[in-house]
Amino acid sequence: MNTAHTSATADIALYQLAHGRTGDKGDRSNISVIAYDPRDFDHLAAHVTEDAVAALFSHRRPAAVRRYLVPSLQAMNFVIDGVLDGGVNDALNLDTHGKALSFLLLQLRLPLPPRLAGAG
Repeated sequence: MNTAHTSATADIALYQLAHGRTGDKGDRSNISVIAYDPRDFDHLAAHVTEDAVAALFSHRRPAAVRRYLVPSLQAMNFVIDGVLDGGVNDALNLDTHGKALSFLLLQLRLPLPPRLAGAG
């Protein structure tokens, strides 16, 4: 990661600190966020919250957003209900499986983690 570029800004995109995986079942999307560096997990857990994800997906009107932390894997899983337009068999949108939703989440802007902000 080019930290010279990121240290000049006050925030960073989630995709620079983590990768994601997406799954679905009916009208429910599961998005996992996995930190590249274990040192960033606490920072991610503090900023990639249920409220932040609900706000990011507000245009899709999620019925519920739940987060499950898996610290041993430096990961978290979000279960987001009601964002797939009814699911694979009911939706008319192009991404009925919701695979692109992880890309939306990975665009979330976060404050720089302490190790990149010069405090760690």
